[in-house]
Amino acid sequence: MKYIILVCLLLFCTRSVWAQDSTRVKTGSDTTIKADANDLLAELADSSMDAQELLPKKMVFTQRAFWGPKGLLRLTNIAPLTPEGREKELKIRRTFLVTHQVLGFVTLAGFVAQGILGSRLYNAKGADYIRIKDQHSTMATLINFSYGTTALLSLTSPPGLPTSSRRRGFSSIRLHRALAIVHLTGMVATNILARRVDSNPDLKPYHRAAAYTTFGAYAAAIIAIKIK
Repeated sequence: MKYIILVCLLLFCTRSVWAQDSTRVKTGSDTTIKADANDLLAELADSSMDAQELLPKKMVFTQRAFWGPKGLLRLTNIAPLTPEGREKELKIRRTFLVTHQVLGFVTLAGFVAQGILGSRLYNAKGADYIRIKDQHSTMATLINFSYGTTALLSLTSPPGLPTSSRRRGFSSIRLHRALAIVHLTGMVATNILARRVDSNPDLKPYHRAAAYTTFGAYAAAIIAIKIK
């Protein structure tokens, strides 16, 4: 019986304290609590919207694989998707693209040298042919390396600003990218044909045409990036 009385007293005291707290909340801070809750929800909504606007909607597939919302660098927490992180990424992007431009000119110079060697190779004979062919092969290796590095710097650089912040319509960047598709295709074709020329000399005109097309598109892409 005494346990029942003790439980009743505890329940009565708890109810009294709860009633007092409820009275204080209603009379003093109910509006404040609701306001704080609304502010918290607003902050959460703003954070969600900011996270969506940190990245552009359209990205190259390689950029998305590394820097996308679910990219490798996000999942491993190496580069968390935050406003501060994106500010650093834009600086990294600038470094990548400046290096991309410098190596682009180096590769262009290599194309010019390779064109000269290629013209001499077509008319060379005997020992000169072997010597120039070795130089031509060495230059091709260097060009492939610099070209590949230049492309990777562009393809794996952090994405730029959201699409809404970019200019619409024609731009030098869009022209540069369109020409990149042309010279990338030409580069692949040139390398494939180069390996088959020795066994099939009839492919020489096609190899030369692919090389000239690659050079022309590449040079135009570099010029296009300077268009204002």
